[in-house]
Amino acid sequence: MQGWSSQYRQTSRRSWVKPLSTAALSVGLVLVSIIPVRLAIASYESPLPQAIVTLGGNQSRESATAKLARNYPHMQVWISSGSLPKNTFKTFALMGASTERLHLDYSATDTVTNFTTILPQLQRQNIKHIYLVTSDYHMSRAQAIAAIVLGSHGIAFTPISVPSNMPQESVSRILRDMGRSMFWMVTGRSGAELKSNSCREKNRWEAMVELLIDKDIQCQLSWRR
Repeated sequence: MQGWSSQYRQTSRRSWVKPLSTAALSVGLVLVSIIPVRLAIASYESPLPQAIVTLGGNQSRESATAKLARNYPHMQVWISSGSLPKNTFKTFALMGASTERLHLDYSATDTVTNFTTILPQLQRQNIKHIYLVTSDYHMSRAQAIAAIVLGSHGIAFTPISVPSNMPQESVSRILRDMGRSMFWMVTGRSGAELKSNSCREKNRWEAMVELLIDKDIQCQLSWRR
């Protein structure tokens, strides 16, 4: 009886995973199709950046941000999950940049949530164009996510790459986070909280979801029916 019950639960779960995934993908593709239009409108309405958004990760990004903020003292600055406040303020002081318009946000846990947590703050300030600051090796993934998360809400971005000695990130990581960003567009959730602990007995649709929500690709795609 227990084995039958377990098999029934798995079959029942698989019966709705596929149509739900297909529906979510369809809605996501429709939403993504309007992004170029919204980005073009945002760039036309605000051809120059109005604020600075930096993705935390290392000190060089914050140093570059401080220099940029010094050159554009009227702009508000957001640093998402960066250094400790005392270290950030010290960096700005060394660069001669004001901290009056500096916003430090520590709610993000990864690159996708860097954008999803900052987005409401940009919207409240009616910001339509930002400078996007991150390391050169990280910029491709950051731009891919920004195009979906910010672009879908009519916010354009101008990239500012900070030099590093790191190798470029893999295409698989970029595609994974693009998928997670589309998942967020449809559901309002980044997917990080849905991460499962085991890949055992996952069918192809469940494994595909795992690719979108796991920090690293752990589940091999199984195409068994």
